[in-house]
Amino acid sequence: MADGAVRGRFAPSPSGRMHLGNLWSSLLAWLAARSQGGSMVLRLEDLDRDRCRQEYCDQVMRDLEWLGLDWDNEPVYQSRRTELYHQAFRTLEEQGLLYPCYCTRAERLAASAPHRSDGAAIYDGRCRRRTPEELAALARERAPAWRIQVDGAEIAVDDLLQGSICQRLDRDCGDFILRRSDGVYAYQLAVVVDDGEMGVTQVVRGSDLLDSTPRQVFLQRKLGLPQPVYGHVPLLLAPDGRRLAKRDRDQELGELRQRYTAPQLVGLLAHRAGLIPEYAPVTPQELVPLFSWTKLPAEDLVFSRL
Repeated sequence: MADGAVRGRFAPSPSGRMHLGNLWSSLLAWLAARSQGGSMVLRLEDLDRDRCRQEYCDQVMRDLEWLGLDWDNEPVYQSRRTELYHQAFRTLEEQGLLYPCYCTRAERLAASAPHRSDGAAIYDGRCRRRTPEELAALARERAPAWRIQVDGAEIAVDDLLQGSICQRLDRDCGDFILRRSDGVYAYQLAVVVDDGEMGVTQVVRGSDLLDSTPRQVFLQRKLGLPQPVYGHVPLLLAPDGRRLAKRDRDQELGELRQRYTAPQLVGLLAHRAGLIPEYAPVTPQELVPLFSWTKLPAEDLVFSRL
């Protein structure tokens, strides 16, 4: 990739059929890259083998192609990249940043600081304070998860749409898990390694992941990886204020494909994004010269059933 070239990415979790919210963020990520003459990576985040299936991966690709959202090179599967995550894990371990956590879910909640406003508990580092004897006894009973200690690190990020955000990690998220007790590497580590190794320079995704960004920047710095530019787009909400979800089959693309053409769906989203003044069927390619971050809303949008 040439110096200064933009590389964006699709990073769907193939745990079910995509819904309108997935289409929304995919379209905006594609437009943000293509409007700068950039390339797109398709990365299938299939680390959770209990929920992710090849049939869902195949459907994601068919749906993106139907919508007119293309990508460069072959798709990448996270489940085939475990050795890269292991190498990064070892790098952090050699820096003395990792420690085993034997807490059950109930113990983690009991050992958490008061919840943040979004309801997420903050782990207080209980297992960092265990004695060697306690750790040895626990190791005989069960396998540990592994956490990274964040101490008082302060991370500031300038987001293309949400503005400047800053977290002090010990206060705002706490030591977080990098590898689960079953050996599966956590989302935070996998996406950081993948973005760095794949040369991703621009990450466009839903604002529900904004809170994860300082943690990912922290890992990038510890691993010596470049920091992409971030843009967190508003979420599409159901009429009752819920986030659209695959498990609830909200605005599922299989159903929408039976009722709308791809240009009709893209046109609806383009209008809500402020890219076209009135609704009209349109292709993603026609939107490329119209894309601008200054046109996009920053607040979540309520979508009644189409």
